[in-house]
Amino acid sequence: MYALQTTALCKTFYSKRKREGLAGSIRALLKPEWEEKRAVVDIDLSVRRGETVAFLGPNGAGKSTTIKMLTGILHPSSGHAEVLGFVPWRERTQLAFQIGAVFGQKSQLWYHLPPIDTFELLSRIYELNRHDYIQRRNDLIERFELGAYLHTPVRKLSLGERMRCEIAASFLHRPKLLFLDEPTIGLDVVIKQQIRQLIRTLNREEGTTVFLTSHDAGDVEELCTRAVVIHHGGLLLDQKVDRLHQEVLNQKVVSLLVKPGSVISPTIPGVSVSAQDERSYKLVVDLSRTNMEQVLGAVIAQAAIEDLTIENPPMEEIIQHIYGMKGGGAGDE
Repeated sequence: MYALQTTALCKTFYSKRKREGLAGSIRALLKPEWEEKRAVVDIDLSVRRGETVAFLGPNGAGKSTTIKMLTGILHPSSGHAEVLGFVPWRERTQLAFQIGAVFGQKSQLWYHLPPIDTFELLSRIYELNRHDYIQRRNDLIERFELGAYLHTPVRKLSLGERMRCEIAASFLHRPKLLFLDEPTIGLDVVIKQQIRQLIRTLNREEGTTVFLTSHDAGDVEELCTRAVVIHHGGLLLDQKVDRLHQEVLNQKVVSLLVKPGSVISPTIPGVSVSAQDERSYKLVVDLSRTNMEQVLGAVIAQAAIEDLTIENPPMEEIIQHIYGMKGGGAGDE
């Protein structure tokens, strides 16, 4: 069963083009010239219930515009979408009771109120049963470790504390689908890991579908099972995260520590040295041109090895490579 489906979803924006000076202002008023921007182009997408999906793309690719249509904030120019059985822009009120949203740069918490007051207000907005609300609130407070600052005004919280409250608030009404837009932006490593773990736990225990946009490769690798990439408004790639390494960038990274006096000079086609100092080497192996058996045989024949690790390339490189398939992109979404 699908949490969301789109068919040929499109969104086009029109803006006035104004030339400089007073004459340009008068001309724009009397005889306006319009500029067309196709933000989303024919997106066909299906997400099953309980799935965790990363929705990726460079700035200006159309991610935020797509999410705004899926949550009912924007009407599409053409195409169709259903989210949890609702057409978002026609049944926005009904849909709002079934979904949650966390935007890293836009807070749903009242700035001058403590989080506990926002939780109370949200319970009334979502018409939660009083007993169920208190039980759910207390469970989230414990899971997210919010007790120490529940009664502190949001303006006095650190970014990490605020984001934990944001995500807890989004789970308060048990949403079936959670939209996360840059949920860990600006957070330190420890807080990121805590938030990712909590989202994974709630996805596993409650079957919450997660639809994530992020420029943080760690969010993608640790939270999502599937990656959907759009570029210039159109769908570029739809792939399982654990297969991206093999099918997008078919490489391995070999890190070596050699004994004093040993030197490695790889001559096998498809092998390059990406980093080197006195005793350590980092080799990038293109598996489409060679295999690990040949590489390891050549390395062991050349030097005495103290330590060796073989890893996939960092997810950042995978994502950069995907973006580069059709050139870079920048701009507002």
